[in-house]
Amino acid sequence: MAANEDQEMELEALRSIYEGDVCFRELSPVSFQYRIGESGDPKAFLIEVSWPETYPQTAPVISMDAFFNNTISSAIKQSILDKLMVEVEANLGTAMTYTLFEYAKDNKEVFMENQPVNTVTSVSNSIAIGTPDVPASKKKDKKEHLSKTQKRKLADKTDNKGELPRGWNWVDVIKLSKTGSKDDE
Repeated sequence: MAANEDQEMELEALRSIYEGDVCFRELSPVSFQYRIGESGDPKAFLIEVSWPETYPQTAPVISMDAFFNNTISSAIKQSILDKLMVEVEANLGTAMTYTLFEYAKDNKEVFMENQPVNTVTSVSNSIAIGTPDVPASKKKDKKEHLSKTQKRKLADKTDNKGELPRGWNWVDVIKLSKTGSKDDE
């Protein structure tokens, strides 16, 4: 079989296997991402696999440069990539994207055992602590202060319930001029 036929078959298989899986994302017909772990898990990471023209006879390009992986140390990323490349060498010549994703899922704890968890939790805690709601509510409670004259004018315009009298903003449409009325004659 030609490389393109193998890629089409693997693409169809990946789409059927990962249909409805929120961790899997197809970036293009030859590039895929898979999130290993839950989204709130501090030890979760994202793997991106891209197929070159001659895949599966040549190795796919595996990347961990996604923004999702910014909290992971570069040494841990390189360790994960090295272990995945060992799997690639073992499966060279066959469709291996599914195998790589499953290998990463099965070995997630081993991959991330040296990743410090405190770094991620302290960042999320500082974000939560750094945005208190108290000052925002103080701004909402602050009322506009009126002078005595402003209060008096407002009281003169309104009735005892604080409402404006009916018709306060009506416009007189027809005004009779003194010259046009019969009473002036």
